[in-house]
Amino acid sequence: MKTDQSRTPEPQNENPRMPLTRKNYVLLAVGFAIILVGFLLMAGGGSDSPDEFNYAMFSWRRITLAPILVIGGFAFEIYAIMKRFH
Repeated sequence: MKTDQSRTPEPQNENPRMPLTRKNYVLLAVGFAIILVGFLLMAGGGSDSPDEFNYAMFSWRRITLAPILVIGGFAFEIYAIMKRFH
């Protein structure tokens, strides 16, 4: 007597050789943009003359905001790689 086993078929729209989907790549691009914005906010602040010290180098934007964006962007990249879409 043959038993009737019902198996759920795997989705055919995903390529089994590709571990990341289109949504993963979109999230990776968003994470890259966050990292890029963080590095752009970190740039600048140097003085025009070597004889003068420019305190703009130690602004809140360069010391606090930009590193938080860069680290957050890298954390978002890890999430974008690890996220599984069904």
